[in-house]
Order: sequence, then structure tokens, then C-alpha cells
Amino acid sequence: MGVSGPIRVVIAKPGLDGHDRGAKVIARALRDAGMEVIYTGLHQTPEQIVDTAIQEDADAIGLSILSGAHNTLFAKVLELLRERDAEDIKVFGGGIIPDDDIPALKAQGVAEIFTPGAPTGDVVEWVRSHIGSGSVAA
Repeated sequence: MGVSGPIRVVIAKPGLDGHDRGAKVIARALRDAGMEVIYTGLHQTPEQIVDTAIQEDADAIGLSILSGAHNTLFAKVLELLRERDAEDIKVFGGGIIPDDDIPALKAQGVAEIFTPGAPTGDVVEWVRSHIGSGSVAA
């Protein structure tokens, strides 16, 4: 993939969901693994998330969605990335996402979905192997 330097990941909480503990845990795990993490905070619009990812030269966007609006929010982020010629920014996510919805999300272009209980180490390893090795510390 050729990421030079640390992997840069935007972690975002789109929509009206106000529970961000999981997003903060993932952000910290990625940071502790040597990645540069930009946490956008609560109640971000898809436009704000994509703008941040482009401005920060992010390699990936991780969305945390617990509100049930995952089909709409992932689709909008992917659409905006296409419109901005930024499809090289991979999108992954987690939260309360029914197993039945995961194949459709992946078909739209979501690279990976992590459901509740996924070990943080699995997320870190997935990001390392699918976004690029860069110069991340173990």
C-alpha cells in the first residue's frame, strides 16, 4: 500500500449518537500502537468527517455508530469520498451493527466492520495489515 510514516486514522462519531467510549478506546489503542489518530468528537456530520480526513491527510476513517443509522451514515461518507476523489481513504467501523447488514455495507465499500466485543488488538492488526505498515511501533 505504501503508507510512508505513521498511519493516520480519523475516528469519528457521526450523527446523533452520544456514546463515545468505544470510539475513545479504539482511538487510544491505535495511538498506543504508534498511529496518528484524529478523534473528531461527538455529533459529526459525514461532511465534517470527510473534510477532516482530507485536511488531515488521513489514510483511513473509522466510524463508530450505535444509533442504528449505520446504513445511511456509511453510505454518505463513502459517497462524499468518491465526490472528493478521496477513495484512497479506507473506511472501517464498528458499533451496534446487525450481522445481516454487514455484507451490504462491505459491498458498498466499507472495508471492515468490528462488532461489540472485538478485541482492540484485532482492530490494530487489521489497520496495520490493510492500511499499511508505515513506521508504526509495536
